[in-house]
Amino acid sequence: MIVLAAVAHPDDIEFMMAGTLLRLKDAGCEIHLWNLADGSCGSNTLSREETAALRWKEAQASARLAGGQAHPPLFPDLEVFYNAASLAKVASVVRRIRPDIVLTHPFQDYMEDHQNVARLIVTATFMRGMKNGRVDPVVKPYEKPVALYHALPHGLQDGLRQKVVPDLYVDISDVLFRKRSMLSCHVSQKQWLDQTQGMDAYLDEMEKFSAEVGKKSGQYPYAEGWLRHSHLGMGPENLNPLTELLRLV
Repeated sequence: MIVLAAVAHPDDIEFMMAGTLLRLKDAGCEIHLWNLADGSCGSNTLSREETAALRWKEAQASARLAGGQAHPPLFPDLEVFYNAASLAKVASVVRRIRPDIVLTHPFQDYMEDHQNVARLIVTATFMRGMKNGRVDPVVKPYEKPVALYHALPHGLQDGLRQKVVPDLYVDISDVLFRKRSMLSCHVSQKQWLDQTQGMDAYLDEMEKFSAEVGKKSGQYPYAEGWLRHSHLGMGPENLNPLTELLRLV
């Protein structure tokens, strides 16, 4: 199976969904990692162009560690908008990858780059087989079922500080070290967060979230949580490959 993890910024995959992605890779899936925004606002010292180039190198390094393929960003930070031109570009990439499983942000995340990526990815996946759907550049549509899942928001709460409860929990205890190693590739993001948000323990913060989700699961020391998107327009109602591949209970 082909898995696409599509998020807003470099390190979003590593923070909230890399454990599940690694487990899917170990289960035999082909994995693709895509940050739609370039991370260009993530520095107080480098230019936008220098920052974006650095963040792209870090994202590629993380993807190599995971054994996956990194795809280049389409938009500058804070310029991810849900409109026809953006959708045409996103849909073209989705058609080129032809995923069976899509992992993305929740609609109710804490910032609009995340929210707009979720909307773009859902619509691009929905229109994968629409011959008359606009894509830029043109890529032929494809017809096959797709299962789409939303990760938990950063901080495990929405923009109104309401806790978000997942449908599924994935045990990531055995791959936590590899997830941490992937996140460690994003050195510039750690420096940026240290300066702007006071997150001195960047890697430990990720582990704290993973442990909190694991506690909520009632089963696992460390976990990632997922919300399953509606099957309508995507595939059969019983299509749930995350559960089948990872033997979730």
